Amino acid sequence: MAEIIQHSIKGVLALATGKIFQGTLFGAVPSDKSGGEVVFNTSLTGYQEILTDPSYHGQIVVMTPSHIGNTGVNPEDVESRKIFLSGFVVQEISGLFSNWRATGSLSDYLAQAGVAGLSGVDTRALTRYLRTQGAVNGVIAPLSRDLKSLIKLAKAVPSLEGRNLAAEVTSSQSYTWNQSSLTLPSNVPVSHARPAQKMKVVVMDFGVKQNILRCLVDLGCEVRVVPSATSSDQILDYNPDGILLSNGPGDPAAVEDGIKTIETLIKHNLHQKSQGNSPIPMFGICLGNQLLGLALGGNTYKLKFGHHGANHPIKELETGRVDITSQNHGFAVEGQKTGKGEWIVKGNKDALVTHINLNDEAIEGLRHKTLPLFSVQYHPEASAGPHDARHLFNRFYSLMENYHAKKN
Repeated sequence: MAEIIQHSIKGVLALATGKIFQGTLFGAVPSDKSGGEVVFNTSLTGYQEILTDPSYHGQIVVMTPSHIGNTGVNPEDVESRKIFLSGFVVQEISGLFSNWRATGSLSDYLAQAGVAGLSGVDTRALTRYLRTQGAVNGVIAPLSRDLKSLIKLAKAVPSLEGRNLAAEVTSSQSYTWNQSSLTLPSNVPVSHARPAQKMKVVVMDFGVKQNILRCLVDLGCEVRVVPSATSSDQILDYNPDGILLSNGPGDPAAVEDGIKTIETLIKHNLHQKSQGNSPIPMFGICLGNQLLGLALGGNTYKLKFGHHGANHPIKELETGRVDITSQNHGFAVEGQKTGKGEWIVKGNKDALVTHINLNDEAIEGLRHKTLPLFSVQYHPEASAGPHDARHLFNRFYSLMENYHAKKN
């Protein structure tokens, strides 16, 4: 165990609405860039995965559990190459950390990443305010600064709407991913055998979490990750058995290059089917779900305060199955019910709604009627969160196996 070195400087979270929440600063010294959309996350564990999830780019995250930092940080629980969020707000940061894998404290981790934190905040009151008001922009700053100027600064924080944040977090070049979910010492045998035939998967990186890639490797896939602006021709040149559309931050409608690529891939699939050939399976996760919906002619809209946490109940409409899921999104696909009793993606009668959120009935999944395309709004890879939805990777793999067998 080691003590966390805490700042004694009083700080504030100033919201664009004029509301002020006081606390004590930790992590990095705030700058005028320590602003973003303020959202709350209800996960009891997994703060390091949350910190490194690229989907939080441009946001300040408020954690609802009372104590954060108890287990420190470690190299294994990261979900990307760095911390992408703009700030971190907690009720109480733990003065000690203790875990057999821990290599450092949360406060030092944030400081090294240049990210400001604020502790001692009444996060229950802040969360209730955000639920009523909706997600608002804010800044973290020392209490010594003029509050009126901070509110003005919060109002100047750019909206997430209309911004292609995926382009800011995607990889700069394509790469192959080989790491599985569990790294064991060389003298410990692996308990399961992977398939002899590897399915080739191209992952469009809109801000991909690394555990998505690990889950694909677990199934025996050959994983190639490509930047978000990669063209359909470049993707097809890899001769993939499947295409995965990853999670990511911001407004899906602003990711115009990604939508265009997916539209072209769908047209390619429709042409293949018309020629009697097998279409390539596609699987979308979170932002990937929204982009697939848009590419199919649908619309997206911004939720009041979004879904952020690891305890969201989701119902599969066809089976009645309920999964508890990990979620992180501020936008959703728009749907409509037809006279036939079907729930479809608004704008495309061939795109069926498959899952809904039991808290607010937001659309949480879709699939194409005739093509092997499906997606979900939540995170089947969890990390952190329950593993209820991990079976969706098996569904994707089965589609790829079927495609691979027919194309050969």
